[in-house]
Amino acid sequence: MLVIKCAKCKAKIFKYQKIGKGRVLHCWKNRIVKDYSVHHNNKIECQCGNVIGVDAGRSIKMRRTSFTHTGTKIAK
Repeated sequence: MLVIKCAKCKAKIFKYQKIGKGRVLHCWKNRIVKDYSVHHNNKIECQCGNVIGVDAGRSIKMRRTSFTHTGTKIAK
């Protein structure tokens, strides 16, 4: 389980179940356990206004410099 936080204000954005190795390039919506984000049209934002990613249908395409994450990844 990863906790994805805003890079600017360190507020929680998602609790996300990451499966497999590698970077967090996109988040599948069905693996988001808890959502603290603000949704404006197709943009996913933090409460401070920082744009975290863009809604791409079944997933959210993440902006690498907008967030940090902590936690462990589940091995495939």
